[in-house]
Amino acid sequence: MTTPPPGLRERKKQATREALRAAALRLAMEHGPDRVRVEDIAEAAGVSPRTYNNYFASREQAIVSAVTADREARIAAAVAARPEEVRLAEAVTEAVVEQYTDAGEGGHEALLFITTRPALRHAFLDSTAGIEPPLTAVIAERLGDTGAPTARVLAASVAAAVRIALEGWLRPAGEDAGAAGGLDAGRLVVPVGSLSDRLRAALAPLAPSFDAAERRVQP
Repeated sequence: MTTPPPGLRERKKQATREALRAAALRLAMEHGPDRVRVEDIAEAAGVSPRTYNNYFASREQAIVSAVTADREARIAAAVAARPEEVRLAEAVTEAVVEQYTDAGEGGHEALLFITTRPALRHAFLDSTAGIEPPLTAVIAERLGDTGAPTARVLAASVAAAVRIALEGWLRPAGEDAGAAGGLDAGRLVVPVGSLSDRLRAALAPLAPSFDAAERRVQP
């Protein structure tokens, strides 16, 4: 089924969201995230603080959103675009890996900025929870059973797996994988190993559950 193009209202909302994201990241990188107020971001984007609050719950969320920008929706769209003969587990894995490893223009610098600051780093990790709602919808459609909890359980598991992969990837320099509280520390955090490999490894245990769900709905 072809999704109709967004109307004028939705396009305006998307433009406002994009302006707030861009302003938040630019001001944070120029002045430091601790010196940026919601009022500053709103003014730079040409909206009121009240309007800002309709889009983001915190300045950290707005800053991080400049990097994550609708990633959750893109993951779901990528899964939906895969041919039906492709295993659902494979479709989900490839969509997640593609969207999390494509930083886009200027994305690497912004990601480094975020991962070296604890508050932004935690907001970045928390953003993985946003994967669940759109992915639940597309999995339910693929399974043909929108009333069952299976799709939600699978989508929530994907979100948890992605967070675990990111936590392992964003580890304070010199810290062992089993160390506790590392991401709460103010030490330098550097990416460890291949993010693609970590995502695939974290998602691999979910494949049997995806396969079982697909077998249950096959005629």
